Amino acid sequence: MKKQLALLLSLAWAGCQAAGPTPHQQDILEQFTELLKIPNIASDRDGIRRNAEAITAMMRRLDLNPRLLTPASAPDAPPVIYGEWKVPKAKRTLVVYAHYDGQPVNPAEWSTAPFTPTLRDGRIYARGASDDKAGVVVILNAIDALRTQHRRPTDNLKVVFDGEEEAGSPHLAATLKENRALFDAQLWVVCDGPVHQSGRSQVIYGARGDMNVNLTVYGPNRPLHSGHYGNWAPNPALRLARLLTSMKDEKGKVAVQGWYDDVVPLGAAERQAIAAASDYDTTLKQQLGLAAPETEWALNEAITQPSLNINGMRSGNVGEQATNMIAPTASAVLDLRLVVGNDPQRQFGKLLAHVRGQGYYVIDREPTADERLAHPLIATMYARPGSYAAARTPMDDPFARSIAAAVRSISTQPIVELPTSGGSLPLSVIGEALGTRSIVVGIANYDNNQHSANENIELDNLWAGIDTYTAILAHH
Repeated sequence: MKKQLALLLSLAWAGCQAAGPTPHQQDILEQFTELLKIPNIASDRDGIRRNAEAITAMMRRLDLNPRLLTPASAPDAPPVIYGEWKVPKAKRTLVVYAHYDGQPVNPAEWSTAPFTPTLRDGRIYARGASDDKAGVVVILNAIDALRTQHRRPTDNLKVVFDGEEEAGSPHLAATLKENRALFDAQLWVVCDGPVHQSGRSQVIYGARGDMNVNLTVYGPNRPLHSGHYGNWAPNPALRLARLLTSMKDEKGKVAVQGWYDDVVPLGAAERQAIAAASDYDTTLKQQLGLAAPETEWALNEAITQPSLNINGMRSGNVGEQATNMIAPTASAVLDLRLVVGNDPQRQFGKLLAHVRGQGYYVIDREPTADERLAHPLIATMYARPGSYAAARTPMDDPFARSIAAAVRSISTQPIVELPTSGGSLPLSVIGEALGTRSIVVGIANYDNNQHSANENIELDNLWAGIDTYTAILAHH
């Protein structure tokens, strides 16, 4: 019966693609675009508060009794939005989670303004369109679908929307601990991230942790003319390039000593799941214009290992703004993805030892004039706020398996199940604060430009996501 329902839904959507959105779908799009118009960078407290107010208004219409939660130590922090739907005689409690903040934007890189939602080619383009206001709208419209059909969730339902996930959820743990009774549950389902690259739905049982590190190296204490001083004054851009290349070998392995030592090996079920997931690497390389990846690992294997990525680099200017000069500094932001077994501070310590091993005097602030004269190689290095560890739920967890069955019931193709995602989510924060397990069921198209310019969501994925979460909430 569920497979027939899935087919009917698929056929209904195929028909509406030709005819345009139904009146109900048009209402959802209007709701979605109004939410996308509100700037949602976590550091923009006024914008975050406006988002929270808009979302709580949507939740009140669904009788979810929303409230805004912040820890006592940071009352002005971006709030966690909490709502609930209690079900008589329910034996378990399920939490569904998404976040409403987004990554910073550089409007010059966008084809259209990042907070002016634009519909073209069957996609909505805006910051937060896929990551993760789509998750908010999908969850709330799945609840609306049950209300409209006079149905109830299978379990007691709690709804959580985080306002600073993109900043590392630095206040989430305190909020959860201070409101432990509110968040009492057996499982969290996180609506964030994409479906599989093949377009199939996927259920992911864990997520990598994350740590971002600021790194700056130094040259002269003021900009110098590159003709008058080139070949004599040290160039920090070149120093930074050499330092960064020392961190990885030619096969893509991180060369920092002990980087992989703490990794907890995958179990048999997890290795089997990776083997069962179709090898999509060849197709993906063609789509991305890659002759070869940087590693010998397949993609699904690579994301089970800790990584070291360069988010960005800066020294001087390029293009039309380039000038003939030696810059005083060169900086990079490093992205450390962590897996189960990695302690964030211990991993940072390994990286710190590596930089020192390259001959650098390392501090966590700007160097003094005396330090500049005393040390030929100086680096400022520190971890940015919001670091957290990885987490992984056993793939035989009964509650998680029932959610996977619900996703499978609404899918017209076999679903993908993997032990971890490559991206990071605060699953370990939830686990450490509450002792509760989490899984991830993303709904966005994989080519959604997440964290980049021209972020987007396919309308197909939005509608399918609502169907998927309706099935999750009404699973048996």
